[in-house]
Amino acid sequence: MPPSFGLDAARPAGEASIQRRRSLPLLGGGEPGRRVAVIPHRGAAPGAPHAGPAPRSVRISVTDRCDFACTYCRPSRHDGYADGRLMTSAWRAMFEALRDAGIRRVRLTGGEPLLHPEIVDIVARLASLGFEDLALTTNASQLARLAAPLRDAGLHRLNISIDTLDPARFREVTRGGELARVTAGIDAAVAAGFSPIKLNTVVLRGVNDDELERITLWAWERRMVPRFLEVMPIAEGARLVRDHLVTAAEMRERLAEHLLPEEAVGEPGLGPARYVGARRDPSLRVGFITGTSDTFCESCDRLRVSSTGVLRPCLATDEGVDASREAASGDLAAIRERLDEAWRLKPDGTVWKGCTEETASGVSIRAIGG
Repeated sequence: MPPSFGLDAARPAGEASIQRRRSLPLLGGGEPGRRVAVIPHRGAAPGAPHAGPAPRSVRISVTDRCDFACTYCRPSRHDGYADGRLMTSAWRAMFEALRDAGIRRVRLTGGEPLLHPEIVDIVARLASLGFEDLALTTNASQLARLAAPLRDAGLHRLNISIDTLDPARFREVTRGGELARVTAGIDAAVAAGFSPIKLNTVVLRGVNDDELERITLWAWERRMVPRFLEVMPIAEGARLVRDHLVTAAEMRERLAEHLLPEEAVGEPGLGPARYVGARRDPSLRVGFITGTSDTFCESCDRLRVSSTGVLRPCLATDEGVDASREAASGDLAAIRERLDEAWRLKPDGTVWKGCTEETASGVSIRAIGG
């Protein structure tokens, strides 16, 4: 295993880095409506309207807690957690305001969203509000017990993160995760009727890039959609890109014998992944997600909500608007004002290069919701 990937690899000024994350203003508790954790960025001038589409989708980090500590996401298992997470009543107000503001697609994230003790009730509440798409991204460690209740509550789709099918390698990448619990959760999701299930694999050279074919065939046997992600220079990924980046073009070349010689195409409104059909059965697909070799900021219509109620216009900066107090008071009109303010902060995607920008390396994926 390369030294830069080791579980206990030295991190320059590591404690200071951890402390910065713990004290970021994005963790909530500020004055209503204030801009928080502002990091200057290139792109639209402050206050200028975003050049791209209006927000139609949102990623909601219902908790920053996670039972894994994946090496491309967290510096360690002891990197601290946010204070001031939204209570259930505040989330209800936030959800209604998002719907009223025109958001139509919702994805729940974390941390690990299934660790939230009220996750099934949260899904049921969102489902009752009539969003056209309701999805959830999970590491599946808790899915064996929750797949059926989530399906019954109205969850439409699942994305499951799984970076390797080797148990020992899985424990190392996740710093202690058990692959058997994840595969049991996947089996439960299939049994509950979720289809298609999309698998997300962050590909790291010298770590798991020898498993592209194995993961693809394993997923296809279960009628799932494997998706391979470039490691991006955001948060912990910033220290891995130089030595471990495998581009989507290289991934596709390695899988060429299994894939149709056609242009990869996206699913409008369902994120940045682009898909290619299988030679043996065109109803099977593989997805590729760039972000390092080819950014996709220009078409981004996404906002993010942190577990503490901060509205974030972009994954690659710590700029955002704190709407926690408005949510706690149930003031839907005020929340919508904060949503508009956050959208005006969204970088202009025609010049902004997302997770390749300098600001990205200082962002906490777990705090913002990856």
